[in-house]
Amino acid sequence: MYNNVKHFINGEWVESTGNETIDVINPATEEKMGTISAGTEEDLDRAVQAARKAFPSFSNTTREERVKLLDRIADEYEKRKDDFIKAITQELGSPVTFTEKTQYEMGLRHFRETAKILRDFEFTEQREGSFIQKDAIGVAGLITPWNFPTNQLSTKLASAIAAGSTVILKPASQTPFAAMLVAEVFEAAGVPKGVFNLVNGSGGKIGNAISSHPDIDFVSFTGSGGVGTKIMENAAQDITKVSLELGGKSPIIILDDADVKYAAKNAITNIAANTGQVCTAGTRALVPASMHDEFIEAIKELLPEFPVGDPQDKNTFTGPQVSEEQWNTVQDYIQQGIDSGATLVAGGTGKPDGLETGYYSKLTVFTNVNRDDTIAQEEIFGPVLSVITYNDLDEAIEIANDTIYGLAGYVVGENPETLTKAAKGIRAGRITVNDGKADFSAPFGGFGQSGIGREWGDYGIEEFLEPKTILGLPN
Repeated sequence: MYNNVKHFINGEWVESTGNETIDVINPATEEKMGTISAGTEEDLDRAVQAARKAFPSFSNTTREERVKLLDRIADEYEKRKDDFIKAITQELGSPVTFTEKTQYEMGLRHFRETAKILRDFEFTEQREGSFIQKDAIGVAGLITPWNFPTNQLSTKLASAIAAGSTVILKPASQTPFAAMLVAEVFEAAGVPKGVFNLVNGSGGKIGNAISSHPDIDFVSFTGSGGVGTKIMENAAQDITKVSLELGGKSPIIILDDADVKYAAKNAITNIAANTGQVCTAGTRALVPASMHDEFIEAIKELLPEFPVGDPQDKNTFTGPQVSEEQWNTVQDYIQQGIDSGATLVAGGTGKPDGLETGYYSKLTVFTNVNRDDTIAQEEIFGPVLSVITYNDLDEAIEIANDTIYGLAGYVVGENPETLTKAAKGIRAGRITVNDGKADFSAPFGGFGQSGIGREWGDYGIEEFLEPKTILGLPN
């Protein structure tokens, strides 16, 4: 049982000014696994003032000091590997193998990569008639999602520290314990008091308070489009800078020369990994009409290789949805797919056999999906794939871009020229060709309603900086 009803403010674990708490539910067992404080606006204000007080000195630290600090954070993070894996597997329901190889590892990689990039990052530039200096933006409010409890948290924190900004973090209330472990990591690494602060609580109270606080200079949010809109509205009152990483409805364009079995495995992996709770998941498989039947048969053949089950089992590929609310949302979308007339290839509503306890969904595949169907247009955030056919590459690209989103895209095939045309044609922030691997130095973010701004690497650091031009400075 995890029980921590304190917040981390000004380098100390402190009691909340309120008495309300939030239960955290293990989605695999549907049982309470811990309790956190439902923070108050007064708690947040204490954190903001601590961050503001720490900002002048921290923003004037040297690049070398901040590199060493990031290195120490990464070292301490590694020491807590087993604790991170245990917490994330329980609070998110992420299968233990995926937790170790992806959830835990991504958090570590952001701290390591940012430290590496910071060593050569240019904070000043001398032009012919001006001197440009990049200053830390100030106090940053970070609001992070539940689906990747260390990834989004770590990229924001690493970038903020590299830039010299101080922060207040509000993690998702469904998965707070990984964030609280990060607070312990920062404490052990000797992060100066006030540089990092953590306030738990609901999005409605603490999230809104962050985005409307007059002493917060920058809000970085990852989550749903609806909440992102509200954050922009709140921040606009004080002209506060906002960075948003929102949803996606990413396409997988399967070219006519693709290996069908490989393409099918790629498509299933996209919806099965992290139970489809991935903003970049390729949930629309665009398949040549001539390849459709063979592709569907390959899907049916491969599905048993992606078992749904207990996240503590190392052989499990797909765990439960994070909550009963999310499970209900996914079930509603599956029913809408059935009602629309799409053909159900696999899965469907209800829980898989033998998994009556836990928020488990069936891996679900629809074909004969129209490009404007709800399941082809809205982000489901669950293990649901829509298969759509096309006649030529131009049509595939057109369908791929027929969405309000633009976070990611995937292309599977052999011909370099065609792969290039498809990859460049998709309007999205990150395109993966075949088995391309994540580059933690490259920018991450989206087009359209997938967000504003970029994270990861030097682009992530830039978000926490403001350029200053000085004219007429004596040489």
